[in-house]
Amino acid sequence: MAKPDPDRPALIITQQDHIQGRGSAPVTLVEYGDFECPYSRDAMKTIQVLQGEFGDDLRFVFRHFPLAHKHPHAVSAAEAAEAAAAQGEFWSMYVMLFAHQWDLEYGDLMDYAGHLGLDKARFGEALHKHRFLDRVRADVVTGRQHGVKGTPTFFVNGHLEDGNDDLRVLTVAIRNALSS
Repeated sequence: MAKPDPDRPALIITQQDHIQGRGSAPVTLVEYGDFECPYSRDAMKTIQVLQGEFGDDLRFVFRHFPLAHKHPHAVSAAEAAEAAAAQGEFWSMYVMLFAHQWDLEYGDLMDYAGHLGLDKARFGEALHKHRFLDRVRADVVTGRQHGVKGTPTFFVNGHLEDGNDDLRVLTVAIRNALSS
């Protein structure tokens, strides 16, 4: 596991974060991801395996890191996830966006909102007014502060896992964190 960089601020979990798992879990896995990145989509499966294996010992946090220079719909997808979060459906939209990663136009996002039973008028207004763009940008800023350059990038208990999303490597890192 990589050592913390003393020149970087501590990776702090806040109430704004999207969290699955117990707050008291001994291990926190943070992912900086991009809804249009195929590697982030693959990482979702890795996360599910890890959650199954470690159960209540693992807390998962997802943060946005849209790579707009590579993925033209990544920012709007992140905004859509936040608009869904405002209606209590972040994780449902998270799954929907990764399941339909190649269909992220405005009309697609509105269809997903309808499928999830969201208030489409409220959702659409949030997208048009970029109501959650600052929230997405805040994740990008913290990611950059912690050395994130691509997606997915993982941290285990605040330790950068060098962008490695390999199930075996993350499993070992989590086991090491549990034993320390």
